[in-house]
Amino acid sequence: MEVPSRPHPSPFKLHKSASTPLRHSGAIRKVTKKNQTKESLLESGNKEKISSEEETAENFVFEPTTDSSEPVNAGAPRISLRLPSEDSFSEESSVSEERLAEEAKKKNEEEAAAAKERQAQRQMMAIEEFVQSEKSYLRMLKICTVNIRNSLGNLQPPPPNLDSLFLYIEEVMDVSSRLLSMLEQKQFRPENPDFLENLCVSFLSLSSEIEAAYKEYLWNYNHVSLIENGYKQNEALWNDIIKVIKSAAPEVNATSLSFFLVMPVQRIARYPLLLQTIQKHTDPSHPAYALLEQTANTSIALNCHINEYKRFREVADKYKKTENLTIIDKINRLSTHSIAKKTSRFSQYIKHETGMAPKLVDEEFDALEGFFNILEYGILVLLENVETYLFHLQRFLECKTEEFDFDMDGEKAPVCYKEINTALRQWILPMFEKRMRGLIYKPLCELRDLLVGPKNLIKKRLHKLLDYKVIEGKSKLSYEEQAVANAYKTINTLLLNELPRFNGLALQMIWGMLGTFSCLHRDLAADMEQLFQSFALQLPHSSYHPKEFQEWVESAVLEGARKLDILCQSVEETLNAPVVQPLSPSSQHRLKQLTDKHGSGKIFQVTNTVVGTRDFDLNLTKGEFVALVSEIDTRGDKRRWLVDAGGRRGYVPSSKLIRYHQAAEDPPPSPFLPMPGGMTGFRRHSCIPDPQLIHVTSQPLFQVVAAYDFTARGNHEVSVRAGEPVRVLESQDKRGNSEWSLVEARGQRGYVPSNYLTRMPVVTGSLAPPFH
Repeated sequence: MEVPSRPHPSPFKLHKSASTPLRHSGAIRKVTKKNQTKESLLESGNKEKISSEEETAENFVFEPTTDSSEPVNAGAPRISLRLPSEDSFSEESSVSEERLAEEAKKKNEEEAAAAKERQAQRQMMAIEEFVQSEKSYLRMLKICTVNIRNSLGNLQPPPPNLDSLFLYIEEVMDVSSRLLSMLEQKQFRPENPDFLENLCVSFLSLSSEIEAAYKEYLWNYNHVSLIENGYKQNEALWNDIIKVIKSAAPEVNATSLSFFLVMPVQRIARYPLLLQTIQKHTDPSHPAYALLEQTANTSIALNCHINEYKRFREVADKYKKTENLTIIDKINRLSTHSIAKKTSRFSQYIKHETGMAPKLVDEEFDALEGFFNILEYGILVLLENVETYLFHLQRFLECKTEEFDFDMDGEKAPVCYKEINTALRQWILPMFEKRMRGLIYKPLCELRDLLVGPKNLIKKRLHKLLDYKVIEGKSKLSYEEQAVANAYKTINTLLLNELPRFNGLALQMIWGMLGTFSCLHRDLAADMEQLFQSFALQLPHSSYHPKEFQEWVESAVLEGARKLDILCQSVEETLNAPVVQPLSPSSQHRLKQLTDKHGSGKIFQVTNTVVGTRDFDLNLTKGEFVALVSEIDTRGDKRRWLVDAGGRRGYVPSSKLIRYHQAAEDPPPSPFLPMPGGMTGFRRHSCIPDPQLIHVTSQPLFQVVAAYDFTARGNHEVSVRAGEPVRVLESQDKRGNSEWSLVEARGQRGYVPSNYLTRMPVVTGSLAPPFH
């Protein structure tokens, strides 16, 4: 059996591709669908022609490998493989890769479109959330301010501080409703691309109003919480409030007022989150993306500004308070830390004022502080002048001349003047005073009270500046030192920002009040002119020319002012003139003794009881006489005078001494007849009979009467009244003291001061027992 020889291998190269590997165990063909069809046709014995493209392909016969030991069947069928050429295989592979790339590209485009659609849907949902949440927020605020507030006002009694509870919430509602109206004005739907631009433009245009409304509400929210906590202390009142809340808003499960009042606090913080969510789902290629980014940044800046404003207000409220502490409270507040801090401030202040340490100069703040001090002085002076003006006006209105009848029925001019004065006092001037107090005096008082806050802040700034100068040079600050530095910077920034506004508004108020003062006097002049016109024909000067009338008015006013000045001077002299009261004999004796020793210019009288509290102090009663020795004590104190009290010397407070003015007129005349020329040595008031006396006629020419009222202080004295006739029994007492006289009045005998008696001439008859 002839073994066929191994055919010589044809020189060909297989395409090294992962898709067409060849193995030693056999051959694997990987051909296209057309090659597979051809193969099936060959196996079935069909001898049809194949296409020209397939005929040109090279045909390869590949026999399976066999071991040399095994016999080879010569008649075994040959397996024929027809592989494509290298160029055809590369072309088909590239076509397949292009198709895969196109499919991948198409798939990526579809995925991008789906992602873009999902992003647009999320953007629309975020925009709708912004709008719908704003509507719901505004609706809840309206329920709170309308339904709940009105119901709380109808409670009996209404809750205290109800207006303060809803303070500034109207401004918040107003800016929120304006934002919604601007969004609905152009009637864009949220899916409309122009709606986003309209939203951003509306928010940016209202940003300043939003900041102004919310910053005041957020600053006042702490006070709102305190008011609500005060309501909770009253159980009955709090139960009524809960019932009102549940009946006014049954759809929400609200259990307190803070459920509604905290909404503005939450809303202003939610604006950045909502706008950033919209920005997250907005394509950067969107026309309004840049505007949306600006709006989101603006909302963040709004929250920062509001927080900064709240912090400034808290610092201002902390330091502008004026505490009325007693000495015990101040002592209780002393501690080692406070003493060390105040000592450090004082030493730093001394160093600045003496030039030992450089003083921090802030020209801008110094100018503001100087202008504030000028305003404060002007406000206080203006208020003092207005108070004086109103005081004199009130004194004029208290003079009710119409209540007195001067019997002027026959005189027309005085009657007209009386009616004019009545109209002025009852109608015109009271209305003028009321407007003056309401439009000028009350605003001035409120402006004066407003000066306390900035003044305290300026004072605190100086204290914090002194503390800040101590730690300024340190490289690393502790927590407390950093708090001191922050406090100084905060107060300084607050004053630099707010003090110019306060100065401007205060100056504007002053100018406004001065203008109001002028308008009030213009209206007063118009009312008075209208009043005088009704009496013009009845007055003597009605026919005067305006120029003559002006001259007459000036001359009449000046003459009246001169007469009034003279009257005031006379009244003042009368009131200020010393009132000379009768002196007791002992006081007269001491007065004479001190006058003879020190002179009349050194005599003083004690105005109040003096009780000595130190060495060499005198105890004196009211009305005692003393003589001034020295107007200063041994230590140089001019408030303690050295005086002579008639044998005793010591110190007396100068405030309890007044100079004694002796009466200029002559003392009361002697109640006895004049003596002959050769008997001038006869003692006054003597009642001792002397044979050399001139005998009195049967009808005496004088009668002795009491010149002043005298009240007896003991059994040996007798009370007399001024003008009461008395009979002098002895012109001296038992010790020979001529200052007392023994008299008989109304059948009673006793002593009275001799200078209380006087004599009065009589014409006929004897009105009293004859003289001795």
